[in-house]
Amino acid sequence: MSTLQPLAGTRIVSLEQFGAGPYGTMFLAQLGAEVIKIENPGIGGDPARYTGPYRLGEADSEYFQSWNLNKRSVTLDIKSESGRAAFLSLVAEADAVVNNLRGDLPSTLGLDYATLSRTKASIVCVHISAYGRDGERAAWPGYDYLMQAESGLMSLTGEPAGPPSRFGAPSLIDHMTGMTAMVGLLAALLEARRSGRGCDVDLNLLDVALHQLGYTAVWYLNEGLRPTRQPRSAHFSVAPAQTLATQDGWIFVMCMTEKFWAALVGALGCPDLRADPRFANVRARHEHREELTEVLEQELRRQPSRYWLEKFAGLLPAAPVLDVATALSSDFVTDSGMIQSVEHPHKAGLRVLSNPLKIDGHRPVAQACSPLGADTGELLDTP
Repeated sequence: MSTLQPLAGTRIVSLEQFGAGPYGTMFLAQLGAEVIKIENPGIGGDPARYTGPYRLGEADSEYFQSWNLNKRSVTLDIKSESGRAAFLSLVAEADAVVNNLRGDLPSTLGLDYATLSRTKASIVCVHISAYGRDGERAAWPGYDYLMQAESGLMSLTGEPAGPPSRFGAPSLIDHMTGMTAMVGLLAALLEARRSGRGCDVDLNLLDVALHQLGYTAVWYLNEGLRPTRQPRSAHFSVAPAQTLATQDGWIFVMCMTEKFWAALVGALGCPDLRADPRFANVRARHEHREELTEVLEQELRRQPSRYWLEKFAGLLPAAPVLDVATALSSDFVTDSGMIQSVEHPHKAGLRVLSNPLKIDGHRPVAQACSPLGADTGELLDTP
């Protein structure tokens, strides 16, 4: 197995809890960076350690491990004199400091570049907050679901007749914010290594959530189009690109090009559909999407999903609509290596999701995060 770790030799000190920060730094840890998670012993460390329902001993949980694989843990209170000194000793040997605190706290706690550059000029300081550090909401706390609500994303999620809904995936904005933060960190780190000077990197959950609006935002800003929830989770302008019912379930078909539309018509054995003026091109199919759905499902309901997926395989983009259990149990996912087992003192063979990256054809090896404060003595040279 390849042991290539492209970030080996990079040290990241992180004051983080729950979502965005831990998710992002976990990627760096799995790519070889030494990520040192600073945890306040006065509150028992990251509250995620105690988030149920599945606990792993006294100060650990499956929830916590899902955000914090491959990290080390140091317990100290950076507000105390001794804790601050210990923290700065770590900064002096680090490449970057990450925090996902409330926006007004980094400057108050001396986690910004203006302060930490006195200890190390090349340090990169990454700040992840709910609403940013420099606006009227700097002192506001905030979480993922709030950003989905305020950004407009919930107004686009769910069926038209139903209420606004959050994404089904847990904490998707946290995930996106964490990954965006790491892009900023790595870019700033390259510059710091070139110039010897670090900087502040700022981002917040609401900005990232707004950025996920993508082309729908551009349409509104330029054309005044107000996007709404689409039936059957359909694409905003292309059809058919949506869920379709089969004899025994649902599949998602995406005919994003005329080539794939022709392939679908051929696989269904309905050549007359190509001559139907209602479905003659992308615009026509979108305008007559309701009728198109009815026609397609009349054919698709004749056979189970498996039949159609085998028939479509390699010809057009199509996928089964699965529940979580079925998705994680599929042979394709198992064979891909997207699930690994890690050693943990309280659960033999703790199964976790693998890093989606491959380096030289191999996925990074996952390891459980250290127990609370387990690395304090080694990293701070204390007994």
